[in-house]
Amino acid sequence: MSASISPTLLPIRASATAILAETVDLPTPPLPLPIAMIVRCAFSAVIATLVSVTPGMAIVAACTLRSRAALCSADRPVASSITVATPSLTRAMAIRSARPDVLIAAGTVLTTDQVDAAVAAGADLIVSPGFAERVVDHALQRGADILPGVSTPTEVELGLGRGLETFKFFPAEAAGGRRWLSAVGGPYPDIRFVPTGGIDAATLPGYLELPNVLACGGSWLVSRRLLEDGDMETVRRLAQEARIIVNRVRPRSDVRPAAPAC
Repeated sequence: MSASISPTLLPIRASATAILAETVDLPTPPLPLPIAMIVRCAFSAVIATLVSVTPGMAIVAACTLRSRAALCSADRPVASSITVATPSLTRAMAIRSARPDVLIAAGTVLTTDQVDAAVAAGADLIVSPGFAERVVDHALQRGADILPGVSTPTEVELGLGRGLETFKFFPAEAAGGRRWLSAVGGPYPDIRFVPTGGIDAATLPGYLELPNVLACGGSWLVSRRLLEDGDMETVRRLAQEARIIVNRVRPRSDVRPAAPAC
């Protein structure tokens, strides 16, 4: 599952549907997640988390977040990754036909049976809130890519022992936020984190400024209330705001992803 990565820039050719940068800064050590997945997460810098929504809502949210109105056509996406609740995953995989350029993660995965269900449904990534060794080991045995949650150095060490170098940091705000990430950056300079939990547009810039943050996850972009109300205009506005923050904190003038509208 690991790949050899250049210490500086890694040229990657994008397919017609994949959202990849032509050149992307990546950490020096190989990461266990596939290169394409790393690039898509790092490139967008924001992962939309859908909580307790129907498959139909998930499809609408994916199309809205990836629409030209949200992206301003020429810019990079605010969310090329969407986390879908495991019970709705099989039906929500219809997102794939509507938006083949969206990475679909399964979460929250708590059991080995849910790992099997996510793999069977075709999820690109498995996300767990904590580091349950039985769940992580089962996912790795199945050849699935998993982003386990951590909030202590001990959990990071458990992951390192299994060859993992990318983790979900949860619950980010409650567990120490930027201060925790800055502190663990000392002993673990090559580890990358995806903080989630309590992050919104106000706290997003501070996280993206940290070198060990791969991307941030959050539900503020696509809250259940907004989707139930059909308020796609607000979803687009929030996506645009997040995109502006991402471009300001992590400018990448050399990349131009394709962004076909739904």
